[in-house]
Amino acid sequence: MQDSHISLAHGNGGRFMRELIEELFAQHLGNPQLDVQADAVSLPIDSTGELLFTTDGFTVQPLEFPGGNIGSLAVHGTTNDLAVSGATPRYLSLNVFIEEGFEVDQLERIIQGIADAARTIDVQVVAGDTKVVRRGEGGGVYLATTGIGFRQSGLQLGLRQIQPGDRLLVSGPVGDHGIAVMLAREQFGLRGDLRSDAGSVLSLTQSLLDLPGLRFMRDPTRGGLATVAHEISRATGYQVQLSQSDIPIREPVTSVCEMLGYDPLYLACEGRVVAVVAEGSEEAALQRWRDLPEGESAAVIGKVTAEDPYVVLQTELGGARILEELEDDPLPRIC
Repeated sequence: MQDSHISLAHGNGGRFMRELIEELFAQHLGNPQLDVQADAVSLPIDSTGELLFTTDGFTVQPLEFPGGNIGSLAVHGTTNDLAVSGATPRYLSLNVFIEEGFEVDQLERIIQGIADAARTIDVQVVAGDTKVVRRGEGGGVYLATTGIGFRQSGLQLGLRQIQPGDRLLVSGPVGDHGIAVMLAREQFGLRGDLRSDAGSVLSLTQSLLDLPGLRFMRDPTRGGLATVAHEISRATGYQVQLSQSDIPIREPVTSVCEMLGYDPLYLACEGRVVAVVAEGSEEAALQRWRDLPEGESAAVIGKVTAEDPYVVLQTELGGARILEELEDDPLPRIC
């Protein structure tokens, strides 16, 4: 690593975070099972399928926001990583770090959020640990989770499956979570009723698992849609072309971004899926998503080409611009 100290940008999902993981953690912890490009690692058990294992941490601020709280976010965030990997989530472990002086009533609401979210998707919290840190040494509550799911054998999903000509889809409007959390902070004198998209993507992912031509799925959390596009381009060596006019973005998100200089393509989503499918399979995938309440605003938003490995946005005015990899952190502590 070139950096001598850790900054917030090392946790935003962009270039600095990638370098931290690849050049520090993977350098020392690397083994055949450690895949730093995957949402969940596969642990084969027998000929019928495999266990998928993932882990995550959550530090959102504020802890409660329109559409959820850090508890429900932790369940959805962890199980969504399993779902986009083709697995059915089954079990969670939960580690809770609580700051001295934290209100018990708020903690109960957070734990209730965990219970409700887990119950909705039939996931059980089966292990955990609790630590209390001194006042001033934490942000109220931090959560760390581990998830285990089961995937049927024979399912081939991943960045290595992507080919030139493949199409990109997104299951709904992007940027809702990032802007909803920011508005909940009541910064810049702004308020609004936009709700986070935080939720389970399990029905969206399972609807595509038997689709011929399904190549890859990812939930665009930290770093948003643009960062997923960069992951694809960097891993494949191909160009990702996105169509600005086809990307669904709600008007409140666009308005806040225009006022404050944010780009919604880099903002976190917590209930969306980006899928890559073979050319010719995109309409079938789109219809499956639009048949679900969670996917009614799904859209085909771009394609993969054999050109130089950039992420290119085809603008509404007919031009094109290169989307750079995320470096600075636009909205700290979003997930």
